[in-house]
Order: sequence, then C-alpha cells, then structure tokens
Amino acid sequence: MFAGRTDIGTRIEQLILDRRRPPLLLYGQRRMGKTSLLNNLGRLLPSNIIPMFVDLQGPVSSASDSAGFLYNIARSMTNSAKRQSALTLPSLDRETLQDDPFTRFDEWLDKVEAALQENIALLALDEFEALDDAIRKGRFDEQDVLGMLRHLIQHRTRFKVMLAGSHTIEEFQRWASYLINVQVVHISYLKQPEARQLIEQPVEDFTLRYEADASDRVLQLTRCHPFLIQLLCAEIVALKNEQDPSIRRLANLADVEAAISAALSVGSFFFADIQNNQVDPVGLAILQFLAAQGEGGIVSRETILQEFPNGYDAVGLLLQRELIEEVGDGYCFQVELMRCWFARGVR
Repeated sequence: MFAGRTDIGTRIEQLILDRRRPPLLLYGQRRMGKTSLLNNLGRLLPSNIIPMFVDLQGPVSSASDSAGFLYNIARSMTNSAKRQSALTLPSLDRETLQDDPFTRFDEWLDKVEAALQENIALLALDEFEALDDAIRKGRFDEQDVLGMLRHLIQHRTRFKVMLAGSHTIEEFQRWASYLINVQVVHISYLKQPEARQLIEQPVEDFTLRYEADASDRVLQLTRCHPFLIQLLCAEIVALKNEQDPSIRRLANLADVEAAISAALSVGSFFFADIQNNQVDPVGLAILQFLAAQGEGGIVSRETILQEFPNGYDAVGLLLQRELIEEVGDGYCFQVELMRCWFARGVR
C-alpha cells in the first residue's frame, strides 16, 4: 500500500510550476519511500504533469557505452509515461543512437516535446548516486552526461528534472557545478495517521486487528519510518499466523515486542548498509556508544566529545543522515529499532 505523501506531492507541484524552472532533489534516508513516491507521482500530481521515472541503477548505469545508457533512459521514460499517464512516446531504438548518441537522443527529445503538447514532463532520476559512481569509474564522460542534463534544464521548457537520492548535491561537487539552484524536497517519516493506516490497514480487507497500545508501540519503535513499519508488521503477521486461531486475529503489545528480534534479523541488510556504508568508523563507534545507553538514552554533547575527541565531523554526518538527533544539549537515536540493531554489537 502507498500511504500519504500528499504534502510532498503538493510541494513538488509548486516547484514544477515555478517559472524559474529549478532542478529538484528529492532527498531522504534510504528506504524512506523515495522510489515508491516516484512510482506513484501520477496519483499525486495534476494530469497535465507527466512523470517519467528512470531508475539510474541497473541497466542505465551499467550500460557499456553512451548509446546503451541513453537507450535505457529513453526506454524507462517511455514505459513510465505509459504506465503513469497513458501517454505513448515516440520510439527510439538502439541502432539510431549508435553513430552520434547524444545528438540522436536530443532529436528524440524534440519528438517527445511534440507528443507532450501542452503537458509538462517530470524527468525523475532515482538513485543518482549510481550514475555518479559510473562517471567516477570512467564508464561515462562527465561533460556529456551532466552537460546534457544542464542543457535539458535550461532549454527545454516542457521538461522538469528531479533527482532522488540519499545524499545531498553538496556531497557530489561535480553535480553541484552543473545543476545550479537545486531545490531540495525532503522526504522524511510518515505522519502518524498515515503510519497508523499502514500498520492497521496495509491492504484491503486486512483481518488482523491491533490493540491500541500495540499499534502505538509500532509507531514508537519505527518513528513512522515506512520501511521499518512494513518490516516489523510483516514479522508480527508471521508470528500471529503461528498462534492458535482463537487469538490469531488480534495483535497485542507482547506480540510487537516478540517480533522485534525477527525483524532485526530479516532486515539485516538494511541495518548493515547503515553500519557499513553510511557512517565512518568514528560514527559507528558513536552509534554503538549511544545504543548502549538504552531506549531513549540521551548523551550530552560534552560526553560525546570527551569519549570521541575526533568525533565532531562524525556527529555532523550522523545528524545529516538522520540517524541521531539533538535533544537539548545532547544526542540520541532518532529511531528505536535502529538503536536496537546497534545495541546488539553487530560487527
């Protein structure tokens, strides 16, 4: 089930209609729902805005040459426009791109603009970090790829460009120099009513009911993080399915607590990505130190810097990644389920 996000849809619509035509960055934690949002933009935006979703991971960034790269972008745009808005775009085959890929792609965009008529295309490029990695490895030329994006933003008034990722543009300086005046749209935790709907009514005719304190505990453990809600609730369902039919249809507080360990194990790749790819060694040590303080534990800024004299920058990164937050003059975990993972002392 896709829940909520109407406020973000409204913000994106406002920026799309901005006459200055700024490029957009949809930014948020991993698994916060960026891709789900992009795949559902057709439901959130007016019908005259045509979302064209492109996942920059997989075939796009792993293409062997520029022709393959542009072909996969065009194919994704075509499929997305058809799926989300029932708009059929002109075809573009791989052979047409072979002799002069970027010129042929630009000519194809002329045809796309004609097909749009009075509509606006929102070119949504998900996981832009994957393309940055491909450029850094020399698979594609930076000037060709990012120059094309800049040209599209500046000269094609029927197109709006939105990147999506878990990093800011400032972390990728090559992008910042090509995409001036990027407007950030922050995607964060669900609102409580949206999160409660995801818990209690994830699909139509959902038969499991939650006692009030059980539902509240799921919110408390996940902080309304959509992926973590689904992770924990899936384990609650699995647990209930093993119980006697007389109690199977009602989840209580004990069921929620019993499902935590299984959720941490099943979601290990999500948590390990934070541990291995999103923090440095000092940041990891700080997270483990904070986790050891127990649920809701707050550690003062002074104590953190005493324990970790070189930890100032690491704390800043943890705040930016939305793993910890400031409370008064101290810090604590934003999400209790994440604290539970780091409290395990996983290496």
